[in-house]
Amino acid sequence: MGRGTKYVFVFILTCGVFAISWYVSSYFSQQRIAEIRNIQNKVATDILSSETDFSLLQELSCQDLNRTVTSEELGSLASKISFSEQSANAQDEILLLKKQYSILEVKDFLLKKRVSERCKTPLTTIFYFYSTEDDCDDCVKQGYVLDAIREKYPDVHIYSFDYNLDLSTIRALRLIYKIADPLPVLVVNGKTYNGFNTVEAVESLLPKEFIKQEQQKTLKAEISYNTTTLLN
Repeated sequence: MGRGTKYVFVFILTCGVFAISWYVSSYFSQQRIAEIRNIQNKVATDILSSETDFSLLQELSCQDLNRTVTSEELGSLASKISFSEQSANAQDEILLLKKQYSILEVKDFLLKKRVSERCKTPLTTIFYFYSTEDDCDDCVKQGYVLDAIREKYPDVHIYSFDYNLDLSTIRALRLIYKIADPLPVLVVNGKTYNGFNTVEAVESLLPKEFIKQEQQKTLKAEISYNTTTLLN
């Protein structure tokens, strides 16, 4: 095989490998987007159903009214969008999904607030504003901190928002809670805190009564587990 023929062969082989890699990447990216859409449609349907229940069936018990979209579903959707956002494919679609997701978060918060007011039950929320446009290392660390808070306190409702997202809902939230640099920013039960907060710092911002109730729940769960283990 001559040198020129060899170079042509290597070029064709390289192009073939690149084409296959691009196709596989594009295929899985589209699969991921389709999966996100399915989850998002389910979340939207759940919220709409809960809103209808609240509006039309006022005689429902508070336990039934409290069955809104779960934090796990919203969290799952957020992680999938974050993963897909790193791909170079379908950025416009991912941006649209982020906007829809942000609206779903606000709708879920408003619905939970209505349920809390009607049933006279406490509601503990954290709004997390971050940036993806700048090198915001603290935003990344804050995300990990909030993951730990969510795992330790499942009853804390955490909603994350891209500060720079071109969406009227985001602009309204920034105006209401006076959100500005430096990022990240946390809004805990309506109070705004700028800058990075550790797990301990975030815990100190949560209502003391809420922390006490969560500790009691954990203690009861441990006692129940130990009792069951001994009986078996």
